[in-house]
Amino acid sequence: MITEEPERSGTPLPFFVYGTLRPGQANHELFLRGRTASEEPARLPGAALYDGPGHPYAVERPGAEVRGELVTARPESYTELLAALDRLEEYVPGGPRNLYERVAREVRRTIDGTAAEAWVYLAAPRVAARLRTEGKPIEDGDWLSRR
Repeated sequence: MITEEPERSGTPLPFFVYGTLRPGQANHELFLRGRTASEEPARLPGAALYDGPGHPYAVERPGAEVRGELVTARPESYTELLAALDRLEEYVPGGPRNLYERVAREVRRTIDGTAAEAWVYLAAPRVAARLRTEGKPIEDGDWLSRR
């Protein structure tokens, strides 16, 4: 399920993180520590993972899956965290130079398979096109396994 603009409904969404924001990674400590209410393993169906220079990109691809974490912000931290993650990903709504687009997607909790709608930073269309033709896929969809 895709929601075009959940923020207009006033409903804060959790975040699906799949790279440097995962536990044990550098940006987890810098951006998420102390701002989350919960973090649980999850997967993003319909997307493939590509190894970028220093960070991964998720690209929409039917039949593929990306592994990561579903992160729920503390209510008092949500607005600040959303802005911080947009800055980290250099995401500007409608920005022509975006490397990522923040979109709402359905993810599945690993523990029980239940669905949740979450913000995901996917490769922007021009980046996704380049990755599909020239990128290095991470076959198992797990950024942590590439090492």
